[in-house]
Amino acid sequence: MTALELENVGKSFGAVEVLKAIDLTVEEGEFVVFIGPSGCGKSTLLRVIAGLEEVSDGTVRIGGDVVNFTPPAKRGIAMVFQSYALYPHLSVRDNMALGLKQENQPTDVIDERINKTVEMLSLGPYVDRRPSDLSGGQRQRVAIGRAIVREPKLFLFDEPLSNLDTALRANTRIEIADLHRKLKTSMIYVTHDQTEAMTLADKIVVLRAGKIEQIGTPMELYNNPCNQFVAGFLGAPAMNFFHHTMPDVPDSVTLGIRPEHLRLVEDGPLWGKIVYVEQLGGDTNILVKITEGESIIVRLFGQHEFHIGRHIHLDYDAENVFHFDQAQNRIFV
Repeated sequence: MTALELENVGKSFGAVEVLKAIDLTVEEGEFVVFIGPSGCGKSTLLRVIAGLEEVSDGTVRIGGDVVNFTPPAKRGIAMVFQSYALYPHLSVRDNMALGLKQENQPTDVIDERINKTVEMLSLGPYVDRRPSDLSGGQRQRVAIGRAIVREPKLFLFDEPLSNLDTALRANTRIEIADLHRKLKTSMIYVTHDQTEAMTLADKIVVLRAGKIEQIGTPMELYNNPCNQFVAGFLGAPAMNFFHHTMPDVPDSVTLGIRPEHLRLVEDGPLWGKIVYVEQLGGDTNILVKITEGESIIVRLFGQHEFHIGRHIHLDYDAENVFHFDQAQNRIFV
């Protein structure tokens, strides 16, 4: 069964059109990530799915049922917010039980679901603590647990890791991926972090200015972006874009090549001056000025010593070069 279907969905606030003709299908058990720059509409789209915002146009179906006018509590969804949204005066157990009590679930059902979830999320030592006695990562696990105990048809995550430090983000990301494997429930996850998108998603939805630019698996989008925006948005460091004379390529065409696909040579088609070096331990990134106003980043595996101001030559394989027209659409040459 299809978990979610969006058909020609639009959302406007007055005269401002925030979402434009969104068509999307989320299959049962699929992990889908919405990604895009700030203001692209990804959180608004999540809120429309949740019922926290009314849809202006189109149809929203959850589990095959049209839910355009169904209140959030009756949509069969559970949402995890960036801010945790825990009740400070309640214990971990009571925070997780509250929604079930409001649904008038029997006490034995509540206890069974909470005990199972507590074990799944390794929250056993903390069930009697209040949120103020927990770390950020533990609070986020409680917020996720509160969603799990409801046994929803669809999980919605709105940038759940953005308040955590780098180490906790990595650990919690692994926990969410493991959770998805165990629950096998459809999940929609909003983030601006491409690492989260690439590592968690079965399918990524790239949004810009309220429209879907491209949908695909992480590697499909990385290896076959449909336009310059998608190509530049996914990848760290980002794809290089530049103009360079090549046989049979018009001057109006923008070339794109990922930093890891460039290599140092004694004599090559690209050359320039090193203007910045990043020593990252496992990798070395160097910024090379190739013409006035155009620079590219080269990513090298391992540790390398470079002096700023040194002139170097670079080469690449033709199959790793992307071509984009003046409208920033990908072209094949």
